[in-house]
Amino acid sequence: MDLSNFIIMRNELSLIVVVLLILIAEIFSSKKSHSLLLNLATALFGLHTILGFLPAETGSLFGGMYQNTALIILMKNVLNIGVLVVLMQVQGWLKKPENNNRSLEFYMLTFSTLLGMYYMISAGDFLMLYLGLELATIPIATLVAYDVYKMKSTEAGIKLILLAAVSSGVMLYGISIIYGTTGSLYFSEVMGGLAMNPLQILATVFFISGLAFKISLAPFHLWTADVYEGAPTNVAGYLSVVSKGASVFVLIALLFTVFKDMVEAWKPLLAVMAVTTMVVGNLFAIRQQNLQRFLAFSSIAQAGFILLGMISGTSYGMATVIYFILVYVFSNLAAFGVVSIVKNATGKDRIDDYNGFYQTNPMLSLVMLLALFSLAGIPPLAGFFGKFFLFAAVAEQGMYWLVLIAVINTIVSLYYYLLVVKAIFVVRSENPMELIKGDPLARLGLVITVLGILAVGIYSPIFDWVQAVSFGI
Repeated sequence: MDLSNFIIMRNELSLIVVVLLILIAEIFSSKKSHSLLLNLATALFGLHTILGFLPAETGSLFGGMYQNTALIILMKNVLNIGVLVVLMQVQGWLKKPENNNRSLEFYMLTFSTLLGMYYMISAGDFLMLYLGLELATIPIATLVAYDVYKMKSTEAGIKLILLAAVSSGVMLYGISIIYGTTGSLYFSEVMGGLAMNPLQILATVFFISGLAFKISLAPFHLWTADVYEGAPTNVAGYLSVVSKGASVFVLIALLFTVFKDMVEAWKPLLAVMAVTTMVVGNLFAIRQQNLQRFLAFSSIAQAGFILLGMISGTSYGMATVIYFILVYVFSNLAAFGVVSIVKNATGKDRIDDYNGFYQTNPMLSLVMLLALFSLAGIPPLAGFFGKFFLFAAVAEQGMYWLVLIAVINTIVSLYYYLLVVKAIFVVRSENPMELIKGDPLARLGLVITVLGILAVGIYSPIFDWVQAVSFGI
Protein backbone atom coordinates (compact mmCIF):
# COMPACT_ATOMS: atom_id res chain seq x y z
CA MET A 1 0.00 0.00 0.00
CA ASP A 2 1.33 3.45 -0.92
CA LEU A 3 0.05 6.97 -0.31
CA SER A 4 -1.90 7.00 -3.57
CA ASN A 5 -4.17 4.27 -2.17
CA PHE A 6 -5.48 6.66 0.46
CA ILE A 7 -7.31 8.64 -2.23
CA ILE A 8 -10.03 6.02 -1.68
CA MET A 9 -10.66 7.83 1.64
CA ARG A 10 -11.34 11.07 -0.23
CA ASN A 11 -14.32 12.15 1.85
CA GLU A 12 -12.54 11.65 5.15
CA LEU A 13 -9.32 13.32 4.03
CA SER A 14 -11.20 16.26 2.51
CA LEU A 15 -13.11 16.80 5.77
CA ILE A 16 -9.89 16.70 7.81
CA VAL A 17 -8.37 19.32 5.48
CA VAL A 18 -11.43 21.53 6.06
CA VAL A 19 -10.97 21.21 9.83
CA LEU A 20 -7.26 22.08 9.62
CA LEU A 21 -7.89 25.12 7.42
CA ILE A 22 -10.51 26.41 9.85
CA LEU A 23 -8.12 25.97 12.78
CA ILE A 24 -5.35 27.83 10.93
CA ALA A 25 -7.73 30.63 9.97
CA GLU A 26 -8.84 30.99 13.59
CA ILE A 27 -5.24 31.25 14.83
CA PHE A 28 -4.43 34.13 12.48
CA SER A 29 -7.76 35.97 12.71
CA SER A 30 -8.94 38.73 15.01
CA LYS A 31 -12.19 39.04 16.95
CA LYS A 32 -13.50 41.50 14.36
CA SER A 33 -13.34 38.86 11.63
CA HIS A 34 -15.57 36.41 13.53
CA SER A 35 -18.40 36.53 10.97
CA LEU A 36 -15.93 35.98 8.14
CA LEU A 37 -14.66 32.85 9.87
CA LEU A 38 -18.17 31.44 10.09
CA ASN A 39 -18.73 32.15 6.40
CA LEU A 40 -15.34 30.60 5.57
CA ALA A 41 -16.17 27.43 7.50
CA THR A 42 -19.50 27.08 5.69
CA ALA A 43 -17.90 27.83 2.30
CA LEU A 44 -15.14 25.25 2.85
CA PHE A 45 -17.70 22.61 3.74
CA GLY A 46 -19.68 23.61 0.65
CA LEU A 47 -16.60 22.86 -1.46
CA HIS A 48 -16.20 19.57 0.39
CA THR A 49 -19.81 18.70 -0.46
CA ILE A 50 -19.31 19.51 -4.15
CA LEU A 51 -16.13 17.41 -4.19
CA GLY A 52 -18.15 14.44 -2.98
CA PHE A 53 -20.15 14.38 -6.23
CA LEU A 54 -17.06 14.15 -8.44
CA PRO A 55 -16.01 10.72 -9.77
CA ALA A 56 -14.12 8.83 -7.06
CA GLU A 57 -11.96 5.75 -6.62
CA THR A 58 -13.59 2.72 -5.02
CA GLY A 59 -11.99 -0.17 -3.19
CA SER A 60 -10.90 -1.18 0.29
CA LEU A 61 -8.11 -0.37 2.76
CA PHE A 62 -6.56 -1.83 5.91
CA GLY A 63 -7.25 -5.42 4.98
CA GLY A 64 -10.91 -4.76 4.28
CA MET A 65 -11.69 -2.72 7.43
CA TYR A 66 -12.50 0.29 5.25
CA GLN A 67 -14.74 -0.02 2.18
CA ASN A 68 -15.68 2.52 -0.48
CA THR A 69 -18.31 1.80 -3.13
CA ALA A 70 -20.61 3.88 -5.30
CA LEU A 71 -23.45 3.24 -2.84
CA ILE A 72 -21.35 4.34 0.14
CA ILE A 73 -20.35 7.53 -1.70
CA LEU A 74 -24.04 8.25 -2.38
CA MET A 75 -24.87 7.81 1.32
CA LYS A 76 -22.09 10.18 2.35
CA ASN A 77 -23.24 12.77 -0.17
CA VAL A 78 -26.76 12.69 1.29
CA LEU A 79 -25.30 13.34 4.76
CA ASN A 80 -23.13 16.17 3.38
CA ILE A 81 -26.19 17.92 1.94
CA GLY A 82 -27.90 17.75 5.33
CA VAL A 83 -24.86 19.09 7.20
CA LEU A 84 -24.39 21.94 4.72
CA VAL A 85 -27.99 23.09 5.20
CA VAL A 86 -27.60 22.89 9.00
CA LEU A 87 -24.43 25.02 8.83
CA MET A 88 -26.31 27.64 6.82
CA GLN A 89 -29.20 27.71 9.26
CA VAL A 90 -27.06 27.90 12.40
CA GLN A 91 -25.13 31.08 11.60
CA GLY A 92 -27.65 33.51 13.07
CA TRP A 93 -27.63 31.62 16.35
CA LEU A 94 -23.82 31.35 16.48
CA LYS A 95 -23.49 35.13 16.04
CA LYS A 96 -25.34 35.76 19.29
CA PRO A 97 -23.16 37.33 22.04
CA GLU A 98 -23.31 34.24 24.28
CA ASN A 99 -21.89 32.07 21.48
CA ASN A 100 -19.44 34.56 20.05
CA ASN A 101 -16.30 33.25 21.73
CA ARG A 102 -16.92 29.59 21.05
CA SER A 103 -18.81 29.40 17.77
CA LEU A 104 -16.01 27.61 15.91
CA GLU A 105 -16.24 24.83 18.49
CA PHE A 106 -19.63 24.08 16.96
CA TYR A 107 -17.98 23.39 13.59
CA MET A 108 -15.23 21.24 15.12
CA LEU A 109 -17.77 19.11 16.99
CA THR A 110 -20.07 18.84 13.98
CA PHE A 111 -17.26 17.78 11.66
CA SER A 112 -16.01 15.28 14.26
CA THR A 113 -19.41 13.60 14.40
CA LEU A 114 -19.62 13.57 10.60
CA LEU A 115 -16.17 11.97 10.36
CA GLY A 116 -17.35 9.22 12.70
CA MET A 117 -20.43 8.69 10.53
CA TYR A 118 -18.21 8.38 7.45
CA TYR A 119 -16.28 5.56 9.11
CA MET A 120 -19.51 3.89 10.24
CA ILE A 121 -20.82 3.81 6.68
CA SER A 122 -17.48 2.69 5.19
CA ALA A 123 -16.81 0.04 7.84
CA GLY A 124 -15.80 -3.37 6.58
CA ASP A 125 -15.81 -4.95 10.01
CA PHE A 126 -17.55 -4.51 13.34
CA LEU A 127 -14.52 -2.93 15.00
CA MET A 128 -14.38 -0.03 12.51
CA LEU A 129 -18.16 0.30 12.80
CA TYR A 130 -18.01 0.59 16.58
CA LEU A 131 -15.13 3.08 16.56
CA GLY A 132 -16.98 5.24 14.05
CA LEU A 133 -20.13 5.05 16.15
CA GLU A 134 -18.32 6.27 19.27
CA LEU A 135 -16.55 9.04 17.36
CA ALA A 136 -19.93 10.22 16.12
CA THR A 137 -21.80 9.92 19.45
CA ILE A 138 -19.58 11.73 21.97
CA PRO A 139 -19.34 15.07 20.08
CA ILE A 140 -23.11 14.96 19.46
CA ALA A 141 -23.74 14.87 23.21
CA THR A 142 -21.50 17.94 23.52
CA LEU A 143 -23.49 19.71 20.81
CA VAL A 144 -26.75 18.92 22.60
CA ALA A 145 -25.34 20.50 25.78
CA TYR A 146 -23.94 23.47 23.83
CA ASP A 147 -26.25 25.98 25.56
CA VAL A 148 -24.26 25.76 28.78
CA TYR A 149 -26.28 28.55 30.42
CA LYS A 150 -29.54 26.63 30.04
CA MET A 151 -30.34 23.78 32.42
CA LYS A 152 -32.48 21.97 29.83
CA SER A 153 -29.58 21.81 27.38
CA THR A 154 -27.20 20.40 29.99
CA GLU A 155 -29.80 17.88 31.11
CA ALA A 156 -30.41 16.80 27.51
CA GLY A 157 -26.68 16.27 26.94
CA ILE A 158 -26.39 14.12 30.08
CA LYS A 159 -29.42 12.04 29.10
CA LEU A 160 -28.07 11.47 25.62
CA ILE A 161 -24.56 10.41 26.68
CA LEU A 162 -25.81 8.06 29.41
CA LEU A 163 -28.42 6.36 27.24
CA ALA A 164 -26.02 6.25 24.28
CA ALA A 165 -23.53 4.43 26.52
CA VAL A 166 -26.19 1.85 27.40
CA SER A 167 -27.15 1.34 23.74
CA SER A 168 -23.49 1.03 22.73
CA GLY A 169 -23.03 -1.59 25.43
CA VAL A 170 -26.00 -3.56 24.15
CA MET A 171 -24.66 -3.42 20.60
CA LEU A 172 -21.16 -4.35 21.71
CA TYR A 173 -22.54 -7.38 23.53
CA GLY A 174 -24.26 -8.48 20.34
CA ILE A 175 -21.03 -8.00 18.39
CA SER A 176 -19.11 -10.06 20.98
CA ILE A 177 -21.57 -12.95 20.52
CA ILE A 178 -21.15 -12.71 16.74
CA TYR A 179 -17.38 -12.83 17.15
CA GLY A 180 -17.61 -15.73 19.57
CA THR A 181 -19.81 -17.81 17.26
CA THR A 182 -18.16 -16.98 13.92
CA GLY A 183 -14.54 -16.31 14.93
CA SER A 184 -14.30 -13.08 12.95
CA LEU A 185 -15.32 -9.41 12.99
CA TYR A 186 -15.03 -8.90 9.21
CA PHE A 187 -18.37 -8.60 7.45
CA SER A 188 -17.28 -10.77 4.53
CA GLU A 189 -16.31 -13.62 6.89
CA VAL A 190 -19.24 -13.26 9.28
CA MET A 191 -21.72 -13.61 6.38
CA GLY A 192 -20.83 -17.24 5.88
CA GLY A 193 -20.89 -18.09 9.58
CA LEU A 194 -24.36 -16.91 10.60
CA ALA A 195 -27.20 -19.37 10.93
CA MET A 196 -30.61 -19.43 12.56
CA ASN A 197 -29.40 -20.78 15.90
CA PRO A 198 -30.68 -19.22 19.17
CA LEU A 199 -27.38 -17.61 20.17
CA GLN A 200 -26.91 -15.83 16.84
CA ILE A 201 -30.56 -14.76 16.79
CA LEU A 202 -29.94 -13.18 20.21
CA ALA A 203 -26.82 -11.45 18.82
CA THR A 204 -28.84 -10.07 15.90
CA VAL A 205 -31.52 -8.73 18.26
CA PHE A 206 -28.90 -7.04 20.47
CA PHE A 207 -27.15 -5.48 17.48
CA ILE A 208 -30.38 -4.14 15.95
CA SER A 209 -31.47 -2.82 19.37
CA GLY A 210 -28.25 -0.82 19.68
CA LEU A 211 -28.81 0.90 16.34
CA ALA A 212 -32.54 1.26 17.03
CA PHE A 213 -31.66 3.71 19.81
CA LYS A 214 -29.80 5.94 17.34
CA ILE A 215 -32.74 5.86 14.92
CA SER A 216 -35.34 6.52 17.68
CA LEU A 217 -37.29 3.33 17.06
CA ALA A 218 -39.85 2.30 19.68
CA PRO A 219 -39.33 1.11 22.38
CA PHE A 220 -35.89 2.79 22.27
CA HIS A 221 -37.32 6.26 21.56
CA LEU A 222 -37.97 7.64 25.05
CA TRP A 223 -34.91 9.92 25.04
CA THR A 224 -35.81 11.66 21.81
CA ALA A 225 -38.38 14.29 22.86
CA ASP A 226 -36.45 15.45 25.94
CA VAL A 227 -33.15 15.69 24.07
CA TYR A 228 -34.67 17.49 21.07
CA GLU A 229 -36.44 19.98 23.34
CA GLY A 230 -33.32 20.71 25.40
CA ALA A 231 -30.88 20.87 22.50
CA PRO A 232 -30.35 24.02 20.41
CA THR A 233 -32.88 23.95 17.57
CA ASN A 234 -30.29 23.44 14.83
CA VAL A 235 -28.65 20.62 16.78
CA ALA A 236 -32.06 18.96 17.11
CA GLY A 237 -32.39 19.24 13.32
CA TYR A 238 -28.93 17.70 12.92
CA LEU A 239 -29.89 14.82 15.21
CA SER A 240 -33.16 14.19 13.39
CA VAL A 241 -31.64 14.10 9.92
CA VAL A 242 -27.88 13.51 9.76
CA SER A 243 -27.36 11.33 12.82
CA LYS A 244 -30.48 9.29 12.14
CA GLY A 245 -29.66 9.02 8.44
CA ALA A 246 -26.17 7.61 9.11
CA SER A 247 -27.56 4.96 11.47
CA VAL A 248 -30.26 4.01 8.95
CA PHE A 249 -27.64 3.63 6.20
CA VAL A 250 -25.51 1.37 8.40
CA LEU A 251 -28.45 -0.77 9.50
CA ILE A 252 -29.88 -1.29 6.04
CA ALA A 253 -26.47 -2.10 4.53
CA LEU A 254 -25.76 -4.74 7.19
CA LEU A 255 -29.24 -6.27 7.13
CA PHE A 256 -29.02 -6.79 3.38
CA THR A 257 -25.48 -8.23 3.47
CA VAL A 258 -24.09 -9.51 6.78
CA PHE A 259 -27.46 -10.52 8.28
CA LYS A 260 -29.03 -11.65 5.00
CA ASP A 261 -29.22 -15.27 6.18
CA MET A 262 -30.96 -14.14 9.38
CA VAL A 263 -33.86 -12.53 7.53
CA GLU A 264 -36.42 -14.83 9.15
CA ALA A 265 -35.29 -13.52 12.54
CA TRP A 266 -35.09 -9.79 11.88
CA LYS A 267 -38.01 -9.29 9.48
CA PRO A 268 -40.75 -9.97 12.10
CA LEU A 269 -38.80 -7.89 14.64
CA LEU A 270 -38.65 -4.91 12.26
CA ALA A 271 -42.33 -5.29 11.36
CA VAL A 272 -43.36 -5.04 15.03
CA MET A 273 -41.00 -2.11 15.59
CA ALA A 274 -42.30 -0.32 12.48
CA VAL A 275 -45.92 -0.52 13.61
CA THR A 276 -45.10 0.42 17.21
CA THR A 277 -42.88 3.33 16.16
CA MET A 278 -45.45 4.80 13.75
CA VAL A 279 -48.29 4.53 16.25
CA VAL A 280 -46.34 5.87 19.25
CA GLY A 281 -44.81 8.74 17.27
CA ASN A 282 -48.14 9.83 15.82
CA LEU A 283 -50.20 9.57 19.00
CA PHE A 284 -47.71 11.53 21.09
CA ALA A 285 -47.18 14.16 18.37
CA ILE A 286 -50.88 15.08 18.58
CA ARG A 287 -50.45 16.07 22.24
CA GLN A 288 -47.43 18.36 21.82
CA GLN A 289 -47.43 22.15 22.03
CA ASN A 290 -43.68 22.75 21.97
CA LEU A 291 -42.61 22.63 18.32
CA GLN A 292 -39.27 20.94 18.97
CA ARG A 293 -41.00 18.14 20.90
CA PHE A 294 -43.63 18.06 18.15
CA LEU A 295 -40.96 17.55 15.49
CA ALA A 296 -39.24 14.99 17.72
CA PHE A 297 -42.31 12.74 17.78
CA SER A 298 -42.83 13.44 14.10
CA SER A 299 -39.30 12.16 13.45
CA ILE A 300 -40.07 9.03 15.51
CA ALA A 301 -43.11 8.36 13.32
CA GLN A 302 -41.04 8.92 10.17
CA ALA A 303 -38.51 6.36 11.46
CA GLY A 304 -41.32 3.80 11.50
CA PHE A 305 -41.99 4.50 7.81
CA ILE A 306 -38.26 4.10 7.05
CA LEU A 307 -38.39 0.54 8.40
CA LEU A 308 -40.87 -0.41 5.67
CA GLY A 309 -38.15 -0.32 3.03
CA MET A 310 -35.86 -2.45 5.20
CA ILE A 311 -38.53 -5.08 5.80
CA SER A 312 -38.80 -5.72 2.05
CA GLY A 313 -35.25 -7.12 2.07
CA THR A 314 -34.65 -6.23 -1.59
CA SER A 315 -32.39 -3.85 -3.51
CA TYR A 316 -35.51 -1.93 -4.44
CA GLY A 317 -36.28 -1.57 -0.75
CA MET A 318 -32.76 -0.27 -0.13
CA ALA A 319 -33.21 2.31 -2.89
CA THR A 320 -36.52 3.49 -1.39
CA VAL A 321 -34.89 3.98 2.03
CA ILE A 322 -31.99 6.02 0.63
CA TYR A 323 -34.39 8.10 -1.46
CA PHE A 324 -36.67 8.66 1.54
CA ILE A 325 -33.71 9.83 3.66
CA LEU A 326 -32.83 12.36 0.93
CA VAL A 327 -36.44 13.59 0.92
CA TYR A 328 -36.45 13.65 4.72
CA VAL A 329 -33.30 15.80 4.78
CA PHE A 330 -34.99 18.58 2.81
CA SER A 331 -38.41 18.31 4.47
CA ASN A 332 -37.33 18.10 8.09
CA LEU A 333 -34.58 20.72 7.83
CA ALA A 334 -37.05 23.12 6.22
CA ALA A 335 -39.33 22.78 9.26
CA PHE A 336 -36.46 23.02 11.76
CA GLY A 337 -35.04 25.96 9.80
CA VAL A 338 -38.22 28.00 10.22
CA VAL A 339 -38.48 27.09 13.91
CA SER A 340 -34.82 28.06 14.38
CA ILE A 341 -35.19 31.47 12.71
CA VAL A 342 -38.31 32.27 14.73
CA LYS A 343 -36.83 31.06 18.03
CA ASN A 344 -33.59 33.01 17.52
CA ALA A 345 -35.53 36.21 16.80
CA THR A 346 -38.36 35.94 19.33
CA GLY A 347 -37.63 33.07 21.73
CA LYS A 348 -41.04 31.55 20.91
CA ASP A 349 -41.39 27.86 20.09
CA ARG A 350 -44.98 26.88 20.92
CA ILE A 351 -47.59 26.09 18.30
CA ASP A 352 -50.02 28.73 19.59
CA ASP A 353 -47.24 31.33 19.28
CA TYR A 354 -47.62 30.87 15.52
CA ASN A 355 -51.26 32.01 15.49
CA GLY A 356 -51.61 34.49 12.64
CA PHE A 357 -48.00 33.93 11.57
CA TYR A 358 -48.97 34.21 7.89
CA GLN A 359 -50.20 37.78 8.45
CA THR A 360 -46.68 39.07 9.10
CA ASN A 361 -44.36 36.38 7.70
CA PRO A 362 -45.91 34.93 4.53
CA MET A 363 -42.65 33.52 3.09
CA LEU A 364 -41.64 31.63 6.24
CA SER A 365 -45.23 30.41 6.52
CA LEU A 366 -45.13 28.98 2.99
CA VAL A 367 -41.83 27.21 3.70
CA MET A 368 -43.33 25.62 6.81
CA LEU A 369 -46.43 24.63 4.83
CA LEU A 370 -44.34 22.87 2.17
CA ALA A 371 -42.21 21.16 4.82
CA LEU A 372 -45.17 19.83 6.81
CA PHE A 373 -47.08 18.74 3.70
CA SER A 374 -44.00 16.92 2.45
CA LEU A 375 -43.58 15.17 5.82
CA ALA A 376 -47.28 14.25 5.68
CA GLY A 377 -46.92 12.84 2.15
CA ILE A 378 -49.10 15.26 0.17
CA PRO A 379 -48.58 15.09 -3.64
CA PRO A 380 -46.79 16.33 -5.66
CA LEU A 381 -44.19 17.10 -2.98
CA ALA A 382 -41.18 14.85 -2.44
CA GLY A 383 -42.59 13.31 0.74
CA PHE A 384 -45.46 11.75 -1.20
CA PHE A 385 -43.13 9.91 -3.56
CA GLY A 386 -40.84 8.90 -0.69
CA LYS A 387 -43.70 7.19 1.16
CA PHE A 388 -45.25 5.81 -2.01
CA PHE A 389 -42.04 3.98 -2.93
CA LEU A 390 -41.69 2.64 0.65
CA PHE A 391 -45.27 1.32 0.54
CA ALA A 392 -44.62 -0.21 -2.88
CA ALA A 393 -41.53 -2.04 -1.57
CA VAL A 394 -43.58 -3.65 1.22
CA ALA A 395 -46.55 -4.42 -1.04
CA GLU A 396 -44.16 -6.15 -3.44
CA GLN A 397 -43.52 -8.69 -0.67
CA GLY A 398 -47.26 -9.27 -0.15
CA MET A 399 -47.38 -7.58 3.28
CA TYR A 400 -50.56 -5.65 2.54
CA TRP A 401 -51.59 -5.53 6.20
CA LEU A 402 -48.46 -3.51 6.94
CA VAL A 403 -49.22 -1.14 4.07
CA LEU A 404 -52.74 -0.63 5.45
CA ILE A 405 -51.39 0.23 8.93
CA ALA A 406 -48.86 2.63 7.36
CA VAL A 407 -51.59 4.39 5.32
CA ILE A 408 -53.76 4.81 8.45
CA ASN A 409 -50.78 6.30 10.28
CA THR A 410 -50.17 8.63 7.35
CA ILE A 411 -53.72 9.95 7.73
CA VAL A 412 -53.20 10.45 11.46
CA SER A 413 -49.96 12.33 10.81
CA LEU A 414 -51.75 14.61 8.35
CA TYR A 415 -54.12 15.60 11.17
CA TYR A 416 -51.43 16.87 13.52
CA TYR A 417 -49.43 18.54 10.75
CA LEU A 418 -52.62 20.40 9.85
CA LEU A 419 -52.86 21.63 13.45
CA VAL A 420 -49.71 23.67 12.86
CA VAL A 421 -50.91 24.79 9.43
CA LYS A 422 -54.20 25.89 10.99
CA ALA A 423 -52.37 27.99 13.60
CA ILE A 424 -50.27 29.67 10.92
CA PHE A 425 -52.87 30.31 8.21
CA VAL A 426 -56.35 30.07 9.74
CA VAL A 427 -56.25 31.24 13.35
CA ARG A 428 -56.14 35.03 13.58
CA SER A 429 -54.20 36.87 16.23
CA GLU A 430 -54.44 40.48 17.36
CA ASN A 431 -50.73 40.43 18.21
CA PRO A 432 -49.00 38.19 15.67
CA MET A 433 -45.23 37.88 15.58
CA GLU A 434 -43.38 40.77 14.04
CA LEU A 435 -41.73 40.47 10.63
CA ILE A 436 -38.67 38.22 10.94
CA LYS A 437 -35.88 38.58 8.41
CA GLY A 438 -33.36 36.04 9.66
CA ASP A 439 -29.74 35.58 8.67
CA PRO A 440 -29.08 35.70 4.87
CA LEU A 441 -27.41 32.26 4.90
CA ALA A 442 -30.30 30.83 6.88
CA ARG A 443 -32.71 32.11 4.24
CA LEU A 444 -30.52 30.57 1.53
CA GLY A 445 -30.65 27.28 3.43
CA LEU A 446 -34.44 27.45 3.39
CA VAL A 447 -34.39 28.11 -0.37
CA ILE A 448 -32.27 24.97 -0.87
CA THR A 449 -34.68 22.87 1.20
CA VAL A 450 -37.71 24.17 -0.71
CA LEU A 451 -36.03 23.46 -4.05
CA GLY A 452 -35.21 19.98 -2.78
CA ILE A 453 -38.79 19.32 -1.66
CA LEU A 454 -40.07 20.33 -5.08
CA ALA A 455 -37.33 18.97 -7.34
CA VAL A 456 -36.78 15.59 -5.69
CA GLY A 457 -40.52 14.94 -5.87
CA ILE A 458 -41.32 16.23 -9.34
CA TYR A 459 -38.05 15.20 -10.97
CA SER A 460 -38.55 11.43 -10.68
CA PRO A 461 -35.28 10.42 -12.45
CA ILE A 462 -33.54 11.14 -9.12
CA PHE A 463 -35.14 7.98 -7.74
CA ASP A 464 -34.09 6.09 -10.88
CA TRP A 465 -30.51 7.23 -10.25
CA VAL A 466 -30.64 6.13 -6.60
CA GLN A 467 -32.12 2.82 -7.67
CA ALA A 468 -29.39 2.26 -10.27
CA VAL A 469 -26.68 2.82 -7.66
CA SER A 470 -28.43 0.48 -5.18
CA PHE A 471 -28.77 -2.31 -7.75
CA GLY A 472 -25.06 -1.95 -8.48
CA ILE A 473 -24.04 -3.42 -5.13
